[in-house]
Formats: sequence, structure tokens, C-alpha cells
Amino acid sequence: MSNPDGLLVDIAAMVESERSNQMPLTVVVPGAVITGRLAPESLWHERVAEVLAASEHLKPFAALFSAPTTGDDVALSVARPTHLHLHVARILQGSYGLPHTGGMYRIAIADISSWTVGDLSYSDQ
Repeated sequence: MSNPDGLLVDIAAMVESERSNQMPLTVVVPGAVITGRLAPESLWHERVAEVLAASEHLKPFAALFSAPTTGDDVALSVARPTHLHLHVARILQGSYGLPHTGGMYRIAIADISSWTVGDLSYSDQ
């Protein structure tokens, strides 16, 4: 989608401003349907850094996600989001959600062709 959906951008901005991670969302991107909960970018970075830091092999990459963002904080707070940050997210494949435990996904809003509020049902079996 070359022209990002304004309503979706507004939802992402609200999640960022209210620091909420409870908004369930399902999106369609080329090749995948992904369902999960929106998270503020800073919280998403923090969680990814925690996962990477816990891994002996991936620990060096944790610093990339825990480093402060560059630029003026005021400018960042009013900038319109360009990406969604999903946690406890799964790629839906038939009636299954992958990975089983949920994952952390960063999705360019411009790549989303359709979306719905809520989690789509899937089977954990």
C-alpha cells in the first residue's frame, strides 16, 4: 500500500502516546497475515533487547535495540508512526499461529494492504 491508511496511522500514534500494549490488531502484508498486540516502539525495542540479551549468541545485538534513539525527543513525540510494532504476534498459516509462543514483529505501515481490530482465531494444537 503506497499510501498508508490514515486511520491505521492514527491508531499507531495513539498507542505510542498512551503507552498502551493492549490493542489487538490483525494485518495483511504481502505473503502473510499477522495477528498480535500493538506496542509502543520503545516498549517493543525494550522487549526485543531483553530476548537478545538472554541469548549467549545474540547478546551483542541487544545493544542495537536498547540504545536511545537519535534526534530531538520533542520531534519524536509528534512524528507520525511509519511502522507498527506487534508483540505476542503470530503469522497465521491455515488454522495455526506461528511461532507457537508469539513473536515480536515490526511492520511498515505502507506495506499493509488490509487490517482489522482484534485477534483472528487460530489453533495452538
